[in-house]
Amino acid sequence: MIDHLPPVLRGLMVAAFAAAYMSTIATQLNWGASYLVNDFWRRFVRRDADEGYYVTASKVATVLLTVISAIVTFNMGSIGGAWKLLIVTGAGTGAVLLLRWYWWRINAWSEVSAMISAFVVSLTLQLIFGLDTDQPKQFAWIMITTVAITTVVWLATTYLTKPESQQTLTAFYRRTRPSRTGWAPIAALAPDVKVTSSGLSNLLDWIAGCVLIYGVLFGTGKLLLHETGIGLVLLGLGFAGGFVIYRDLSRRGWATVVE
Repeated sequence: MIDHLPPVLRGLMVAAFAAAYMSTIATQLNWGASYLVNDFWRRFVRRDADEGYYVTASKVATVLLTVISAIVTFNMGSIGGAWKLLIVTGAGTGAVLLLRWYWWRINAWSEVSAMISAFVVSLTLQLIFGLDTDQPKQFAWIMITTVAITTVVWLATTYLTKPESQQTLTAFYRRTRPSRTGWAPIAALAPDVKVTSSGLSNLLDWIAGCVLIYGVLFGTGKLLLHETGIGLVLLGLGFAGGFVIYRDLSRRGWATVVE
């Protein structure tokens, strides 16, 4: 841009970058405050307050997240370090976030405990035990240890806390219609729900979905880099993945499921 754009357009691009940056910051802060207030504080701590109380709580949560983000950013050496922190924390919560679609017993406390324990364990390993995410072997140990401890924590929390109400679980089952393998007790409460999927077809659609997303993503990137051949191949694979999903959902009568 510095080499080819005139001053007016350079200023416009700087303004556009600043707007995109502030938009991202605002989105993340509002998103985080919404999680803290609506999904946690309002649900588990203070359920009967008026709306003014929750608006004030949202403001406090936004300021708190801003301060914490500033501290983390100040101590973060690189963008790569930030991504590694997110990867480690996300790896600890991955199992519960996936299994909640396949096992009726998982509740909100399962996810909360997984998020907290993954964050605490990963930071403890780095700050107290001195493991370095820039060292491949140490990073691997951080991942393994975080996932192992987090899994134990959220499983224990799941069994030590009550499941969601039958009404909530039944409504969720009717809406999403997951495989009955892990939802047998809830499926028994809704015998009228038609079985429209199996573990094998779900796995096939999952693989096809990954092919669709990454094929289109990287295929488009290759075309932009003028690598036309490999770009077209990747796009073809992506569209093939989408076709597999479309055929499978059509075979199941997906329009009826959506209704």
